[in-house]
Amino acid sequence: MEENIEKMAERIARGGKTVFFTGAGISTESGIPDYRSQGGIWDRYRPVYFDEFMSSLESRKEYWRRWVELYGGLLKARPNPAHLALAGLFEAGLLEGVITQNVDGLHEESGIPPDRIIELHGNTRRIRCMHCRQTTPTDAVWDRLNKGDAAPACDCGGFLKPDTVSFGQAMPREAVERAVSLSRTSDVFIVVGSTLLVQPAAHMPFYAKESGAWLAVVNLSETPCDELCDALIREKAGKVLSTLEGKLREMAALDPRR
Repeated sequence: MEENIEKMAERIARGGKTVFFTGAGISTESGIPDYRSQGGIWDRYRPVYFDEFMSSLESRKEYWRRWVELYGGLLKARPNPAHLALAGLFEAGLLEGVITQNVDGLHEESGIPPDRIIELHGNTRRIRCMHCRQTTPTDAVWDRLNKGDAAPACDCGGFLKPDTVSFGQAMPREAVERAVSLSRTSDVFIVVGSTLLVQPAAHMPFYAKESGAWLAVVNLSETPCDELCDALIREKAGKVLSTLEGKLREMAALDPRR
């Protein structure tokens, strides 16, 4: 592990655009379970598909019931050492941006500006009307749910829904296009905490590699990119990224040009 972290630090320190791609594995240390792991939401429940949400009141009630369970955990979650390490790299001018599959908002909470974060699957801390597209404060919807409004609606009559991509729902085109562009123009591309199984998000490291980027993968389980990457680390994100940040700070302190 140490040797590959050293490789990452040296390559990042050489300059160019460094992009991180993050999945659920970066947030598990904040107490947010991986959706697909044993005991996770999709292990316990069949997903509510987007067309079901839009066509059935009972499906909307079930969707919101599960969201209350998820959001209750998010209220307690805080950025962990992995999130904070990436924020530290950004502050040091060593991070171009983050592409994330996560919907927890922890990258922004850690201190990375929103315009440097591409949320491919949305953000559950935003609530959007499916008709007029206006957003509603999450706290207001949370209050309505706790007072018995099982399927909140917008003032316009449209269905309110967390601003996340549901099964069967189209991906946000602008976010995907931005992610593809950032991947293809990156010089260093580092995957953290993703199995790279959900498309089109999972293709981003392939775009980066095809364009000549140096590629690293930090994940506890296998990914489709393992044979392509320049460095592979099977370890928890917090330990790896904290060590990486420390090494980069040491290198900057020793470099008279910094």
